[in-house]
Amino acid sequence: MTTYWADHAWLPGGLTAGVRIDTAGGTITAVSTPDEPAGTRLPGVVFPGIANAHSHAFHRALRGRTHGDGGTFWTWRERMYDLAARLDPDSYHRLARAAYAEMVLAGYTAVGEFHYLHHGPHDDPNAMGHALIAAARDAGIRLTLLDTCYLAGGFDQPLDPVQQRFSDGTAEAWAERVSALEQTPTTRIGAAIHSVRAVPHDQIPVVVAAVDGPLHVHLSEQPAENAACLARHGRTPTRLLHDLGALGPRTTAVHATHLTDADVRLLAGSTACFCPTTEGDLADGHGPARDLLDAGAALAIGSDQHAVVDPFAEARALEHGERFRTGHRGRLTPAQLTTAMTTAGYASLGWPGGLVPGAPADLVAVRTDTPRTAGALPDQLVLAATASDVDTVVVAGREVVRGGAHVLGDVGRALSDALGELWP
Repeated sequence: MTTYWADHAWLPGGLTAGVRIDTAGGTITAVSTPDEPAGTRLPGVVFPGIANAHSHAFHRALRGRTHGDGGTFWTWRERMYDLAARLDPDSYHRLARAAYAEMVLAGYTAVGEFHYLHHGPHDDPNAMGHALIAAARDAGIRLTLLDTCYLAGGFDQPLDPVQQRFSDGTAEAWAERVSALEQTPTTRIGAAIHSVRAVPHDQIPVVVAAVDGPLHVHLSEQPAENAACLARHGRTPTRLLHDLGALGPRTTAVHATHLTDADVRLLAGSTACFCPTTEGDLADGHGPARDLLDAGAALAIGSDQHAVVDPFAEARALEHGERFRTGHRGRLTPAQLTTAMTTAGYASLGWPGGLVPGAPADLVAVRTDTPRTAGALPDQLVLAATASDVDTVVVAGREVVRGGAHVLGDVGRALSDALGELWP
C-alpha cells in the first residue's frame, strides 16, 4: 500500500485542504481528511488523472513543419498523408512512445488514441495498433485505443491511394479485425467512426454495434463537411448520427465546432471533446462549449495533432474561446474546466476517474511555487499553470514522473531520435 498526502486536492465536492490518499494494486482504496499529514507528500495541488481524450500520435511529427505557406485544413491534411505513408510498426512505436512520454510529462495520465493508420506491408493487420499499445505501456500512460473505421474518401467518393491503408473495406471486416485486439489493466479497446464523410451511412450502425466500449467520431470540424452532408443526406452530420443511433452516453463528438442550435440539443447526454490548440492551429473555429454544457452534454479536452501538449493550455483555451465567441468572461468555471480535464475525460474513454475509492490510482501534482503559479489561488490553478509546472505523475499507482522528470529519461532526445528517422 502507498499513501500520499496533498495539501490541496480536487475531490468530487471541490478543492479540499489536507487530503490523504491511500492506494494499493493500482487503485485508490481510501480518501480522507485527517488532522495530521501522513505518507508521501505531493507538492502543490493534486488533480485526479487528466485525460487527453483525442490523440493522433503520429501527428506529433508535424509540429512546427506546416506553417510556412499558410494554407488550409485541407492542405495541412495532404502533408499529414505524406507523413502517414512513411510509418511502419517499428517507427510508429518509437514515435508514439516518445509522444506519449511527452504527454505524461505534461500531466496527462490517460489518452484516447483515434487510430486509423492500420494496414501496410506488414502481415499482422493490427500491427500498428499493437505498436501503440506497447508505446503507451512503455511511456506509462493509460490507453483507450479507439480503433477507427475509415471506408471512403468523402460522400460517394473512393479512397485515394494514401487512404487505402486506413480502410478494411467494409464495417464488418473492420469489426472482425478489431475483435482480435485484447484489453489489459491499462488498455481499453473502443471504436471510432472517422466522420460521416469517411463512413457511409449504411455502415455506421455496424460500427455502433460492434464494440461495447467508448465510441468517438469527428463531428463538424469544417463547414465543408456540413455542406457536403446536407447536400448528400439533407441533414447535418449531428442529425445523421442521431438518426442512425450513433449518439448517446458512450459517444464522444470530437471538435463539434460548427453546430446548429438543433445539433446542440441532439448532443445532450453525449460528450463533446474540444481540442482548442489544434482547432486554433488549423483555423477550424471554436464550438459552442457553454451551450453544449447547458444542453446536457459533458465536455472533455484533447490535444489532437499535438501542436501543443499541455492540458492546462487546452483548458484555458476552452474558456478563452468562449470569451472570444461571446465577449464575456467566466463562461466556464475553474471547477468545470477541471472536470473537463479529469473525470469527464476519463468517462469519455471508458475509465472511472476522480480521487475516490475504487478509481484508478492516477494522480497529478502541480506546483504552486513556480514563476507561473506563484500567488495563484489553489482553486484557480487551472487558469495559471502550464505543463512545465507538473511535478509528479502517478499512473496505476506507479510514479512515472517525479520532480518533473520522466522515468524513461530524456524525452526530448527520444522525440528527436524518432523524428529524425522520419525527416532525415
